[in-house]
Amino acid sequence: STLLDGAMDDKNIRKKYLKRAEKGVERLIYIVEDLDMITKLEVGDLNLEFSEFDIVELIQNVFDLLEMKADKKKITLAFENHHIQPVFVKGDKDKLQQLVENLIVNSIKYGKEGGLTEVSIINLTKRKVLIRISDNGEGIDSQNLPRIFERFYRVDKSGARSEGGSGLGLAIVKHIVEAHKEKIYVESEYGIGSEFSFTLSKAKLNNESKG
Repeated sequence: STLLDGAMDDKNIRKKYLKRAEKGVERLIYIVEDLDMITKLEVGDLNLEFSEFDIVELIQNVFDLLEMKADKKKITLAFENHHIQPVFVKGDKDKLQQLVENLIVNSIKYGKEGGLTEVSIINLTKRKVLIRISDNGEGIDSQNLPRIFERFYRVDKSGARSEGGSGLGLAIVKHIVEAHKEKIYVESEYGIGSEFSFTLSKAKLNNESKG
């Protein structure tokens, strides 16, 4: 106790403990908010507010939001083929932004120093697009793939765990996709990288924007 009292007199040590406490509180807030959302998604109690919007702009906003986080690991966030044409989709914009954010945060968290996270937007049919987020990070072992969308399931044995988070990110992603009655796919190879893809319904605005 005397030793701890002495240590707490040291400004730097005090600052270090306060920082740790702040991180702990932040993580608890994440967990509570994410648990609340996932519970509502699971029981179908979360109202989706559908609108038509440009998914390219939404993804660019997420890139801007996470730029500093990516810069810390010198990870490049980019569109495949520098995609800049608007693509209008139909869905709950806020929930879909969280979905994209969760996937890109994951990609950065498990990405390699100096790596790349790339987003592709692919025309599937007249009514559907596929959003694909791929990276050249750690990848996931095939035996873990079936369980990655479970609550609190973690597959890493590396320092990436220290990045924090609620452990609910991918579970929320899956539920948001399913709430939109869409599909999500994952392909990954350990040591090579991961690819998460999900479908979205196109908006009528696409035809109108072509004149």
